[in-house]
Amino acid sequence: MKPINLFNNQKQLRRLHRQLAPIIALPILITLLTGVSFELAVSFDKTDEFVWLLSWHRGNFGFINLEKFYPFVNAFILLILTISGISLWWQNNYKNKTFRNNDNK
Repeated sequence: MKPINLFNNQKQLRRLHRQLAPIIALPILITLLTGVSFELAVSFDKTDEFVWLLSWHRGNFGFINLEKFYPFVNAFILLILTISGISLWWQNNYKNKTFRNNDNK
């Protein structure tokens, strides 16, 4: 079964994935770090001092309020990273199998 090729070549997809991954992973990292940090604050009974973490966790950054669509942005980003990562893996896996099968002939 031949993989679906979203881009002209694997090199182009790898370059795009490498350039975009650190940038678009930032909202996911913010959500992760603020969620874990707030749970630690709850564990130490210090929630009053760290309420601002919940605001950031929900997408309210003070100067800009993204609460209405921040979860959808995170979901979309995770979907894009997952699809591009699986596509890269699939293409590489297919190429390796084809290469190995040609060596065995």
